[in-house]
Amino acid sequence: AVISNPKINGHKWTSVRKVVDRAGGMVNVEKRCFAMVVRPDKSLAGLFFGTPESAWEAAVDLSDKTHIIYKDQPFHTILSCAPPMYDDVWVGGKCMYKLEPVLADGGELIIYGPHINSISHTHDAGLTEIGYHCSAWLLENWSKYKDYPWGLLAHSSHVKGIGKVIDGVEKPRANVTLATGISPEICSQINLGYRDHNSINIEDYADREEEGILLVRKAGEMLYRLEDPPNWALP
Repeated sequence: AVISNPKINGHKWTSVRKVVDRAGGMVNVEKRCFAMVVRPDKSLAGLFFGTPESAWEAAVDLSDKTHIIYKDQPFHTILSCAPPMYDDVWVGGKCMYKLEPVLADGGELIIYGPHINSISHTHDAGLTEIGYHCSAWLLENWSKYKDYPWGLLAHSSHVKGIGKVIDGVEKPRANVTLATGISPEICSQINLGYRDHNSINIEDYADREEEGILLVRKAGEMLYRLEDPPNWALP
């Protein structure tokens, strides 16, 4: 979370991966690994066998082609439709995680899910208190947030996206808006934007990529990245 979602998600070599490999290297027995790549329809795209490092590396190359959609330009508006299996923001946050890399600076990402009525069935109280903030803000105010479960803080920063703190003011890169069953009062309390989902016609966002508007009808599974990513999205 501190490194940021765009610098980790979808990249082969990251500091997190190095930690995993270093830990695995401390297991002093012969190690072999089956690494699977599974398509969204649950069919097998590839199965790789070898050392954990070599099998994983080969699987990543196929996963890049299977699980990532590349775009040649960022979008100022993204309508990210949460499927029914995402029934709260805790899991529906993937609709932001997977699309943040193609959202333009200052753009708006709308999580559309009329069926979502809860921040989290499990962590509602904690996330309501924390709200949604970029990691820079959480770290700047660490004494206030350090005693909350760090998994909640990570989720908070992933949904809000990357940002900065300038003169004590939080400056997120993205404007994240909920068009769900969550009230405008709660959205304001948790530091996210609000739209009435009844005011949104999904088809108004269709086929407008050349205008900088992206519609993702089933968000949260495929990762979107730019062909030529900015520095904030590079490991």
